[in-house]
Amino acid sequence: MISRHKSTFNASFRSNAFGWRGSQLACQRLKGAVTEIRKAAKTDPVAAADSAVWLMERIWPAFQRIDTSSGALGAAVCWALEQLAPLVIAAPADRNTRDAWLDRLREAIEVDGVEYLSPVGDHWGELCGSAEVASLWADRFLSRVRMAWSDPRPGCYVRGSNICLSSLLAAGRHQELLDVLALRRFPSWFDRRFGVKALVSQGRVDEALAYAEASRGLNQPDSAIDAACEEILLAAGRTRQAYERYALTANQSTTGLATFRAIQRKYPERASREVLADLAAASGEPGRWFAAAKDAGLLDLALEFARSGRTDPRTLSRASRDLLDKDPNFSLQAGRWAIQRILQGDGYEITVLDAIDACRHLLAAAQVLGVASQVRTELFAFAEDHPGELSSILIRQLSADAMGH
Repeated sequence: MISRHKSTFNASFRSNAFGWRGSQLACQRLKGAVTEIRKAAKTDPVAAADSAVWLMERIWPAFQRIDTSSGALGAAVCWALEQLAPLVIAAPADRNTRDAWLDRLREAIEVDGVEYLSPVGDHWGELCGSAEVASLWADRFLSRVRMAWSDPRPGCYVRGSNICLSSLLAAGRHQELLDVLALRRFPSWFDRRFGVKALVSQGRVDEALAYAEASRGLNQPDSAIDAACEEILLAAGRTRQAYERYALTANQSTTGLATFRAIQRKYPERASREVLADLAAASGEPGRWFAAAKDAGLLDLALEFARSGRTDPRTLSRASRDLLDKDPNFSLQAGRWAIQRILQGDGYEITVLDAIDACRHLLAAAQVLGVASQVRTELFAFAEDHPGELSSILIRQLSADAMGH
């Protein structure tokens, strides 16, 4: 028997430890526990892995009363499991210890009320530690999965089907995996991705791509399919094909800048200007890529995106402020677009302070370039052409500044 790492987070994960509004606190506690376990793994990987298994067991009992409608807790759990699973997989545990972990995790999955632990099932074959153990786990589920997926009646479901598929993959039973996947009346990418991996492991790259493409359909995650196909092509050294077919859609992130950087990391041979032009054309919204172009030092392209797109006015205003010393001409143009967008009603919840700040950044650039009087006249004219509360406030601010001078 191993002794679990002496943790400080045990009490935080007792049953029903968090109330209905405990999502934020639960996320914090989870992050702290993961950090502690990862640190412990550096000195005692087996004990740390046992702590990781214990934490996985406690997620549902501790979190079951929390309101999860925001999605924040689900995302935090997913992140935690993706951090912890590799520690358990890599731990140099003996067969008995690993078998005990698997039994405990299986019981936790059975009682998990909202399938928090679904990602654990996705890693099951790797958690087994050997093809032999993975094959045994596959046999425990295979007949039930076959029976459920062969039943013509709708609604047949087997909890832990991903355990079966992951185990078949790890055991090298690739044809059985593909055969059982073929039984599904309504194919799902979340199952078929195991089939894609089986084909790739056999070196059948083009078949794997075709299999993944055939997984598209109603309610299927196209971006995840694109990402899998891109990964296959990159691993095969087919970089050009990966970029042309999948890069622009597979790397979409919350911001244009994050998307651009993700593509640049994977395709360093591609010129930044080319990537940004492709992104702007594919998205149909050039304004989204203003910050990425600015970050890449392509200021002319950034201004073109601002002119032809709908970049957020606050983003333009910040750019005007940040590049005042480096490139006052850029600062002036970005400031002009910021004011125009604000007075045209663009942007989300634009405040008076946002308008005043944008005006100040623009006038600062105009002052450096010696065109302050001209720009102030332009601002008056534009504000008068777009009557409204912000325009009135801006006119008063400009008048006060003029009198001050």
